[in-house]
Amino acid sequence: MKNLVLIFNILIFFIFFSCNGKVENIVVNTPTIQCGMCQKTIEIGLGKISGISGSKVDLETKTTAVTFNPEKTNLVTIEKTISELGYQANEIKADDKAYKDLPACCKIGGMDKK
Repeated sequence: MKNLVLIFNILIFFIFFSCNGKVENIVVNTPTIQCGMCQKTIEIGLGKISGISGSKVDLETKTTAVTFNPEKTNLVTIEKTISELGYQANEIKADDKAYKDLPACCKIGGMDKK
């Protein structure tokens, strides 16, 4: 029984350390976000990328914090994904077609009353 417990503990130890790969945190400037729908779109879109373990869009600062495994993805992929969702990511402009397909409230000035 002691051997079984020892083997189990060793197995858990190796699983924990082999799955505990590198993790990086970055903040992406997302200046074109406007509302909660933008936030949801980006967080869901980034969640589909292999290697991203979390993202949080901050509407007040217009930034997106991303936690990811650099062995599986990188900043370029993250920026490209945000752009393909219709939003600017750092210096990468929003994809024109994706931007045009956004709801009015997600477009620049869409929340302004005229």
